[in-house]
Parts: sequence; structure tokens; C-alpha cells
Amino acid sequence: MTDSFVIAIDGPAAAGKGTLSREIAEQYGFHHLDTGLTYRATAKALIDAGLPLDDEVVAEKMAREVELAGLDRDILSRHEIGEAASKIAVMPAVRRALVEAQRRFSEKAPGAVLDGRDIGTVVCPDAPVKLYVTASPEVRAKRRYDEIIGKGGSADFEAIFEDVKRRDDRDMNRADSPMKPAVDAHLLDTSEMSIEAAFQAAKSIIDAALSRNA
Repeated sequence: MTDSFVIAIDGPAAAGKGTLSREIAEQYGFHHLDTGLTYRATAKALIDAGLPLDDEVVAEKMAREVELAGLDRDILSRHEIGEAASKIAVMPAVRRALVEAQRRFSEKAPGAVLDGRDIGTVVCPDAPVKLYVTASPEVRAKRRYDEIIGKGGSADFEAIFEDVKRRDDRDMNRADSPMKPAVDAHLLDTSEMSIEAAFQAAKSIIDAALSRNA
């Protein structure tokens, strides 16, 4: 039995779940894990070792060696690592290895906030709070475009928009752990919602659950 209070946050890329998850973790003094980074860390380890990205046995071994503490978001956010991560993320053995690690992380006291694609449905199906954060593909593509431009980079909105739709299709239609809202998840559509409004909506849901658990 664990004393950890788990908050599971799922949703597609650029919906705002990462920012929301970090704010929630800080508000409640909980541990936070962006589970997408665990796949990226596995992919980076394979790339750094010069190993193939299509060998499930090798990829699983690397996945079991990933250290969840100290995942560097800036390094792991690089595009080529994301592309490599998408190749190994469809491997059932890799998913099983990382889900086991993610579940162990969720047991940290006093609580843990995990965000990803399958937290409420697969990783922590018994979490007392499940949020599904989404936004329209157009809005998510615009956010990603603005982020790149804001950092002084160059970007093609149409290319980003097509990439967002392609990732959604891949995440929602994969055979193992497809991205979908848990039946008991609270839906937060941030298409026309500020991060502060989303945070307040989430906070009211979490506070209610915490009071029930008290």
C-alpha cells in the first residue's frame, strides 16, 4: 500500500498538459514526471551508444536502465530525439519496461503528477484524479509554431500542423496503449482557455478529490 496521491494527466502534444502538470506538482508539493521524456531518454541512450532503433530486445534493455531522476528536458526535446523516440515507443517490450518504472515513480510520497498519453488508462488506472487535456490541432500547431519563433528559430506552420495531425493519428491508433481519455477522466479543452484558467479548473477537481481522500 502506498501513501502517494496520484494525479494522471493525459492528452496530445502541445495541449498544455506539461505546463499544467508542472504547476500542479509545484502547488501541491508533489513529484512530477513527464513520461514522454522516458521514451526520449531511451532513444537518446540508443543513439549515444550507436545502437539500432529497430531492435526491440536492445531497446528494452536500454529502457530498463533509464534513470528517471534528472531527465533533461532541454536536451531531450531535440527534434531528432523525438523522431527516434516515436520509433521505439510502439515497441510493446519498451512500453512494458517504462510503464513499470513510471508506476514505481507514482508511488512516491506524498504524491505524484504523471503526464503522458496513457497514464489514466494504463500506467495508473486507479489514480484518484484523471485529467485529459486537449485542444484543437490548429491551436496546438500554432502554439508550437509560436514557441519556435519565440526562441529565434524558423518554422513552417503547415508542416507543423501536418506533423501534429500525424502524431495524433499514430498515438490514437497504435495497437499498444492507444491515447484516449479514461472513462472517468475530467476533460479540459484548452483551445480557448488560458493556462491559469486550466490550472484553476484542475485545482478545483484535485481539491475535491483530496477532501474525499482525507
